[in-house]
Amino acid sequence: MARNKYPEVTVERILDAATRLFLEKGYDNTTIQDIVNELDGLSKGAVYHHFKSKEEIMDAVGDRMFLANNPFEKVRSRTDLNGLEKIREAIRINQSDEARTDITVQSIPLTRNPRLLVEMIESNRRILTPYYLELLEEGNQDGSLHTKYTREIAELIPLLTSLWLLPSVFPATKEQMKHKFYFLGEMLEKMGVPLMDDSVYALVDEFFEKIPEEQE
Repeated sequence: MARNKYPEVTVERILDAATRLFLEKGYDNTTIQDIVNELDGLSKGAVYHHFKSKEEIMDAVGDRMFLANNPFEKVRSRTDLNGLEKIREAIRINQSDEARTDITVQSIPLTRNPRLLVEMIESNRRILTPYYLELLEEGNQDGSLHTKYTREIAELIPLLTSLWLLPSVFPATKEQMKHKFYFLGEMLEKMGVPLMDDSVYALVDEFFEKIPEEQE
């Protein structure tokens, strides 16, 4: 069999089909065979050549959706916002992406897989921490923030939101998870980063309402 000269094209086709099916049918109701059926001329073996499991496909779908609509890139060059406002706006942009929010909710149970959990934490550290650090330092410079812990907070936010808030790691009901978020907001405010305002808390409440009860 001839080698695929353009493996990245195949990966994109797989992720396109998977994204469409996950959003239409849901992750649980989508099989690898369903994905293969959407890919004319591609075999199940070809899919497994690029992805070891359906969980790995979902992980890649989430990463691609974030990078395609990266909220930090959308705000970093805006001159009408200070550092604090940029972080808040990035959160709003991220949460307003309904497709990405849907995928995020569907992905929550997958974090029971230790390998995917570690990869998610590493990805957040590598991608999100530098964005947070840049905007936190900008906030200190423009006076919208007042903290001496920019690096620590830049590392802490992705860690807490990708590990501590996960019910698969620290079992919690939706109300308990929301309570943790309010705790996080109060803690950050005491460190000179009043990140959470009413609009952000409203988005948090809206997000948790989308989480099915069985995920508690």
